[in-house]
Amino acid sequence: MQQTQVFSRVKVPAVPAEPATTVLPTGAPPTFTPAPAARPPGPPRRPGRLLRILALVLAVLVGYAVLLAAVGLVGLDRVEAAPAGDRPAGGPGSTWLLVGSDSREGLSEQEQATLSTGSTDTRLTDTILLLTTAPGGVPTLVSIPRDSLVSIPGYGENKVNAAYALGGPALLVQTVEQATGVRVDGYVEIGFDGFYQVVQAVGGVDLCLPAPITDERAGINLPAGCQTLAGADALGYVRARYSDPNGDLGRVERQRAFLSALADRATSPAVLLNPFRAVPLAAAAGQALTVDTATGPIDLARFALALRAATGESGQMLTVPFGGYATTDAGSVVLWDPGPTQALWSAIRDGAPIPAELVE
Repeated sequence: MQQTQVFSRVKVPAVPAEPATTVLPTGAPPTFTPAPAARPPGPPRRPGRLLRILALVLAVLVGYAVLLAAVGLVGLDRVEAAPAGDRPAGGPGSTWLLVGSDSREGLSEQEQATLSTGSTDTRLTDTILLLTTAPGGVPTLVSIPRDSLVSIPGYGENKVNAAYALGGPALLVQTVEQATGVRVDGYVEIGFDGFYQVVQAVGGVDLCLPAPITDERAGINLPAGCQTLAGADALGYVRARYSDPNGDLGRVERQRAFLSALADRATSPAVLLNPFRAVPLAAAAGQALTVDTATGPIDLARFALALRAATGESGQMLTVPFGGYATTDAGSVVLWDPGPTQALWSAIRDGAPIPAELVE
């Protein structure tokens, strides 16, 4: 009998194919592509949050600046300083006349004795400065010695500081304009008491004296070296001239040095960012300054910025070129060197760079 063989169909599981092998160059490390990292859960982003913080900071700074300006403007005195009649044409920049008068107004008899100012009814100008933004784009501060011999309209030749005593700010401005040919756009004045209060408000000014200064009439006896000047010492330092071998010329150099240090101190973060310093300073400055009636808040801001720039590294300071001394009916006077002086005034009028040999 023939046997029939029966074969059953058995399913054999499929063997997975081996992945293709990538042959790397000899010595090359294998490369892997990492999976993107999952973002950790957290609050949704707020793109406007930073802008709101910046806007808040800006609002605080603007409000702080407005507060300081308002405090300063409250006590500001004004005077008519624009002279009548013909005046020089305006130049490409702005020019201010900065005056330090010897007014004792606001000082008691005890304070006059403490500050060694003496007492007098005559008002003269111990400090006369021209601040201009025009010369070649470099802010410039020019000292006019108070004993400079000039022609005072209506009074003949005299010392320039006599113009203030004879006719006040307007006559002084007219005298300076006539002598220089430069139009004065603004007038700023500070007296003894105002100067004292401003220096006290900033906590004194740091200066380094190359030599000791002793001046009985100014009430000072200062050693050489670096020190903080305040109160009577600060006022005496900018007033002293009888003990200075260069007289009024030496004094104007010290006045500029002190003014530069004062500007640095007043605009430093230690003062501006400290309300306990900045607010009293704004109040003292407002009480100390007298400006012409045409000066507004923006003009004062421009004046402050120009003064800071002129007394800083980006500015330049100089004295009217010296031409010698002379004795006249007005006493011992300072003469200007005609050629260099005319070059100086011409540069300021035209907004051109001041000749390098004139800059100190």
